[in-house]
Amino acid sequence: MSDLESRLAELAFHGKTVTYGALARDLGWRVADLTAALESLMEQDAAANRPQRAALLEGRLSGGLPARGFFDKLAELGLSPADPAAFVTETRARLRQDFLRKS
Repeated sequence: MSDLESRLAELAFHGKTVTYGALARDLGWRVADLTAALESLMEQDAAANRPQRAALLEGRLSGGLPARGFFDKLAELGLSPADPAAFVTETRARLRQDFLRKS
């Protein structure tokens, strides 16, 4: 499991979120590198029919939701939720349940 995946698992387990900037700083990465890694994880999650781990991120000015690029990537993957806020809330809950079940 990569550092990014470990950090996302920890966030899911504790039912928390983090901004892109804070996570990039925690990992010692540039935000652009974090974004690229998150997009790759989104592709993996979609291919495996798993909840989107990138939903645990929030944009600094997005009212607790992921940044616009998250939703653009979802659309690229064929996932276009009618209610983005509800999708993110449900996804975060599923991620937490999945990680609690594994521990």
